[in-house]
Amino acid sequence: MSSMEPTNLRRLGKSDLMITSLGWGMWRFAGIEVKAAQELVESVFEAGINFFDTADIYGFKNPQVGFGDAEALLGEVFKQAPGLRSKMVLASKGGIIPPTPYNSSYDYLVKACEASLRRLNTDVLDLWQIHRPDLLTHPAEIARAVDHLMQAGKIRTFGISNYTVAQARALAAHLHTDIVSFQPEFSPLALDAMTDGTLDLAMEIGASVLAWSPLGGGRLAKDGDDARTKAVIAAIDTVAKSHGVSRTSVAYAWVAAHPSQPIALVGTQNPERILETREVAKIHLSPDEWYQILVASRGAPMP
Repeated sequence: MSSMEPTNLRRLGKSDLMITSLGWGMWRFAGIEVKAAQELVESVFEAGINFFDTADIYGFKNPQVGFGDAEALLGEVFKQAPGLRSKMVLASKGGIIPPTPYNSSYDYLVKACEASLRRLNTDVLDLWQIHRPDLLTHPAEIARAVDHLMQAGKIRTFGISNYTVAQARALAAHLHTDIVSFQPEFSPLALDAMTDGTLDLAMEIGASVLAWSPLGGGRLAKDGDDARTKAVIAAIDTVAKSHGVSRTSVAYAWVAAHPSQPIALVGTQNPERILETREVAKIHLSPDEWYQILVASRGAPMP
């Protein structure tokens, strides 16, 4: 079913899991019928994507509604089409507990991961990540929870999301397993991961980078409502026109071009837009094109 060439597969960190050069982010995957949800999942496979990224908080609306809804919907899809689970590398996240908002205690992390498994109707997560750092939990306690989950066979690999470089290093010092993934915000409109050391640390330790909001929260798919966004869009459109591809595809390709090889997490729930991502693998930005987009984002020439 996959149309993506094998050359677009890469290891998830230092693990044996092979993931595609794009992933599908499921933060909007909720509130639809199971049949429609299954069709969406199948369109992702058709686009040549095998990495699915969800979280227990996805679907959350308020303290009474929505927590776990995205996971539960995917779990219903697995009930209807059990064969789909084995085709994907499935990732989820835990550690957010509204309204606290964060909890990385041993008891909560174990409970949160086990709850995700139940909702997803699966026995093991290929990747499980701490969604956001809990400033009140010592990294040794997090490491103890990760050790338990791995020894129990409930997670295959472990990663972190939205951690600072210092937080990542502190946690790594206590873990008995590799951190296989970082999940920062990274796009032509969000450059911090490239300047605060996150992408450099990923290259240092061999972790995969999973870039959330690669379209700047959808702003790059629209007309732009501020001068900086309009400038970035203009630069991307110039490149898109020369390559004969869509603006969003160029944005994904820009993210992927960094030497840390970030995997852009595509967030669209539109099957046609999902299938359009097949053209990303054909885009090879020149250094000049890549830097033109960066300069537009910075609003100043490179130093």
